Amino acid sequence: MQDPLVYLNGELTPLSEAKIPVLDRGFIFGDGVYEVIPVYNRKMFRAKQHMARLFRSLDAIRIPNPHTEEEWMALIDKVTSAHPADTQLVYMQVTRGVAKRAHAFPADATPTVFIMTNAFTPPDAATVDNGVRCVTTDDLRWQRCDIKSISLLGNVLAAQYAAENDALEAIQFRDGLLTEGGSSNIWIVSNGAVYGPPKSTLILEGIRYGLLEELCAACNIPFGSRAITRDEVFAADEVLMTSAGREVLAVTVIDGKQIGTGKSGPVFRKLYAAYQDAKRA
Repeated sequence: MQDPLVYLNGELTPLSEAKIPVLDRGFIFGDGVYEVIPVYNRKMFRAKQHMARLFRSLDAIRIPNPHTEEEWMALIDKVTSAHPADTQLVYMQVTRGVAKRAHAFPADATPTVFIMTNAFTPPDAATVDNGVRCVTTDDLRWQRCDIKSISLLGNVLAAQYAAENDALEAIQFRDGLLTEGGSSNIWIVSNGAVYGPPKSTLILEGIRYGLLEELCAACNIPFGSRAITRDEVFAADEVLMTSAGREVLAVTVIDGKQIGTGKSGPVFRKLYAAYQDAKRA
């Protein structure tokens, strides 16, 4: 669609006509949060988990939640129903609203609510088979990465660094320990077990964090979380990436160095198949 319908503050409108005042605090300060939900066969995937994370993010920065979960679901359904694609990625954003420019919270601003959707194509067979290339970089972001904030300059710079180095993603490290990708969670496979960094304020708990743990349990694959060093990432049998848009992918090259066999590994293949089963369910 060249000009899809989007939701903005109570109205469905063509994307080209959607406008916010320049004093919206999302524009001025990046004062807001967002969420991205995949839609398969016109059904939202892990919707309750995404909603719970949106609500946590709103609470964390003290923006009043403008809708109940049921109201959010109904608004999303209006936007996705207006789009012709059966498989979509929904983007939702809430800012603190419009107010005179001042850093402290305004007393009476009304949150700005925006929802849009785009057609979504999951990773193709070649990408699934061959895996993807990544690079590493220092994690220079703030210390509340658990909030899904629209202030994404650090992630933008990480993505640009990856793009300039012919890589899909930048894998980030803080004080020598793995945190996450610029827009993904990163996992290692060692001796048949999957490990990720522990949940903390230094990573965004991806919705696929809980999903991957469930899939590992279903596949009888040991799963754990602990501090992971840079050396462990390069020495891993497999490295995995998860996100809403990338689903689950094998990382087969990092900084030009082969990971494992240089192809998608057996643990990845089990989890990829289980992920597709979860989508169908």
